[in-house]
Amino acid sequence: MSRLIVISNRVAPPDDKKSGAGGLAVGILGALKSAGGLWFGWSGDTGDETAPLNTVTQDNISWATFDLSERHYQDYYCQFSNAVLWPAFHYRLDLVNYQREAWEGYQQVNALLAEKLLPLIEPDDVLWVHDYHLLPFAHELRKRGVSNRIGFFLHIPFPTPEIFSALPPHAELLEQLCDYDLLGFQTQSDSAAFLDGVAMKTRLTGNDARGYSAWGKNFRTAVYPIGVEPRDIAEQAAESLPPKLAQMKQELISLKNIFSVERLDYSKGLPERFLAFESLLERYPEHHGNIRYTQIAPTSRGDVQAYQDIRHQLETEAGRINGKYGQLGWTPLYYLNQHFDRRLLMKVYRHADVGLVTPLRDGMNLVAKEYVAAQNPENPGVLVLSKFAGAAHELTSALIVNPYDRDEVADALHRALTMPLAERLSRYSEMMKIIEQNDIDCWQRAFIRDLNAVIPRSPESQLQQKVATFPRLA
Repeated sequence: MSRLIVISNRVAPPDDKKSGAGGLAVGILGALKSAGGLWFGWSGDTGDETAPLNTVTQDNISWATFDLSERHYQDYYCQFSNAVLWPAFHYRLDLVNYQREAWEGYQQVNALLAEKLLPLIEPDDVLWVHDYHLLPFAHELRKRGVSNRIGFFLHIPFPTPEIFSALPPHAELLEQLCDYDLLGFQTQSDSAAFLDGVAMKTRLTGNDARGYSAWGKNFRTAVYPIGVEPRDIAEQAAESLPPKLAQMKQELISLKNIFSVERLDYSKGLPERFLAFESLLERYPEHHGNIRYTQIAPTSRGDVQAYQDIRHQLETEAGRINGKYGQLGWTPLYYLNQHFDRRLLMKVYRHADVGLVTPLRDGMNLVAKEYVAAQNPENPGVLVLSKFAGAAHELTSALIVNPYDRDEVADALHRALTMPLAERLSRYSEMMKIIEQNDIDCWQRAFIRDLNAVIPRSPESQLQQKVATFPRLA
C-alpha cells in the first residue's frame, strides 16, 4: 500500500496537547494512520532554516518540521500568505498589500520546502498538500522531477476571476496550481471560480467529467466539503459543565442565549453581527432583559494592523450597545477577546439557544457544524447561518441570512428565539443527517480515494519541466 505524505504550513506534532483539538488534525491523522506516512511542514518558529529536520515517529506516522528565517517568515507568512492571499481569497481587495519582495519570498519558501522534502519521497508515495500557503508547491516538486501523485485541498474560498486577476502574479499562480493531479475545493462555486480563472488565461479543455488540461498539464478537480466528528462532539457536549459555568447557567436560566465563537478576523463579519444584534434590540423590544449575546473572538495575527483595527472596533461597539440598551442586572452583549478550550466550547454550544454564524466569506466554517452536532437531540437550538459560508451549501435547514443585511439577521434571530420545538427538531434532524453522512473521516477517505485513482505522471514528462537552476532560497 502506498505511503501518504501530508504537507501543510503548520504541523500538529504528537507531543502537542492541542494537536487533536481541531477537526482538520483529526482527519489528517486518520488518513495517516490508515496508510502510514509522514506529516511535513513548518514548525511555526523562526531560526536556522538550514538545520536538519526535526523528526518524531510514533507507530506508523512520522512528523518532520523545520524553522524559517525571520526574513522568510515575514515575506512568506506575514506578507504574501496573510496580507495578500488571505484578504484576496476572502474578497477584501481593499486590504491587499502586495509587495514584489514578499511574492519572491513566498516562491522561495515553497522551493525550500520542496528541497527539504525531496530526499524523503519514495517512488510510490502519495502527497496531499493543504491550503493557500502552498499554491506553488507541486510546481516546485515537478521541476525537480517528482512524478508522484500530488493532491491539493484549499480550505478557504477561491475567488472569482475578477477578484483573483487583481493579484499581479495571478497567471503564474494559476499555471502552478495545474501541476497538481487533483485539486479539491469546499464548494462547487470555488471549483468553478478556479476553472473560470484558468479559462480566462489559457485554453482549458475537458477530458471527462472532472478531468481538464491547461498549459499542457492534466489535472482533475472535485468538491470535498470538510466535516466534523459528530459522535465525539456529542459526547463532549453531553459532559457536565465545570462548576463555574454550571453556576452561571443557573443564574442565566431565565435568559435565552445567543452564542458565537471564531477567531478575530475581518472575514467573520463581527462588526456587522454586532449591528444586527443592535437591530434586534431596536426592532423587538420584548427581548430586552430576556436574552444575552456572547461573542468569543480570540486574537489572531495580532501584529497585523487590520486585526488591531477590528479589535478596537468591536470593543467600541460592545460598549456602545451595552451603554444604550443595558439595564441594572442585565448586560445584553458579552464580548470576550480570549481563547477557550475546544472541549469546553462544545458544552457551551449545547446550552446556547441560538448559534450565530455569519461570516462575510468563509470556505466552510466548521463552527456551524460543531454547534449543530453539540445540540441536545430532544431540545436543540437554532443555527443562524450566513449564505456566504461554505456550510450553507449543506446545512440548508439553518436560518440562512445575508450578513450585510442587519435587519434580515435581526429578523432571523427573533425567529430563532421564538421558534417552536417541533420546527427546531425538524431542522436539527435534517442538518444532522448531512453532518453524519459527510463527517471528517468521509472527507479524507473520499479525497485519498480519488487521489489514488489518478494515473501518475510519467517521469519523462516531469524531466521536461525540470530546470537547470532553481530559485534562490536565501
